[in-house]
Amino acid sequence: MEIGIDSFAAILPDPATGKLPSPTERMAELIEEVETADRVGLDVFGIGEHHRGEFLDSAPAVILAAAAARTSRIRLTSAVTVLSAADPVRVFQEFATLDLISKGRAEVVVGRGSFIEAYPLFGLDTRDYDELFAEKLDLFLKLGETTSITWDGRFRPALRGQGVFPRPHQPQIPLWIGVGGTPQSFARAGTLGLPLMVAIIGGSFEHFRPLVDLYRESGVRAGHEPAKLKVGVHAMGFVGETYQAARDAFFPGWAHLTATIGRERGWSPPTRQQFDAMAGPQGAFLVGDPATVAAKMRYASETLGGISRITFQMSTAALEPAAMKQSIELLGMEVAPIIRTVRAKS
Repeated sequence: MEIGIDSFAAILPDPATGKLPSPTERMAELIEEVETADRVGLDVFGIGEHHRGEFLDSAPAVILAAAAARTSRIRLTSAVTVLSAADPVRVFQEFATLDLISKGRAEVVVGRGSFIEAYPLFGLDTRDYDELFAEKLDLFLKLGETTSITWDGRFRPALRGQGVFPRPHQPQIPLWIGVGGTPQSFARAGTLGLPLMVAIIGGSFEHFRPLVDLYRESGVRAGHEPAKLKVGVHAMGFVGETYQAARDAFFPGWAHLTATIGRERGWSPPTRQQFDAMAGPQGAFLVGDPATVAAKMRYASETLGGISRITFQMSTAALEPAAMKQSIELLGMEVAPIIRTVRAKS
């Protein structure tokens, strides 16, 4: 099981003073987080894409390129690229360039996005939400196969053999499909035989088992080898020296962002009781001391029939850079060895 971190480059107010860190400071801290993850042996670091005031990740490929220049081993990916609202040619060029800078460490996770701000920002209609993604995914896949293509679509000007450069360092940039809870998205990823990255940001792992089964069944029906149908999980997670310390460090930022988004979507205000339940044995949050987190990661893998990758969404704990750095170190130096030892024995 690969282990990594995803960040949305959240910029959060100090809970005591309400003061926001400067965007420059937060971006510097983020690059240091990637450096720390590389140093302690984590496998992957992802940067999301949002077009909102709470986040600094509207241009993930730029952030990843900066991180590539200061790391040597860790794989660098989007988490996710909102392909529906982007030009696939430009996305391909950006990540091919990242792949050259990183000497073959780039990946892309593409999805439709859980926020809609990108659609009106780039002149797109949310009523075309799924059609945009299907068409642009088709083009992106073809771009990985050949330098010059002929292609027609509804949402982008046609291509008539133009060359798309540069080409990546790798023969092909690894591509994952990022999904939430829509069955059609799971089935589509399986039919295409592409790796699946499931965002599980609440509830329980058990809830997603039927959807993961649908992905695998769709892939087998389409003729893909079961071993190639990889499943990854993106989950809220944070590691502390103790279970209590981890929860106390993670809760304030999580509550702030959840309340902010909840007001827009009509949710009830989040409570500490809700948070503790999701961080408990039956919930989907990977929050706690190293042994507790490792045990829950194994439980998640067993529940979902085996997973290839888990990435921790730690952004909401960015209120305290020292706590973030310590969590990344604990994940790489204490949690990962437990998981890898179990895997080696099996």
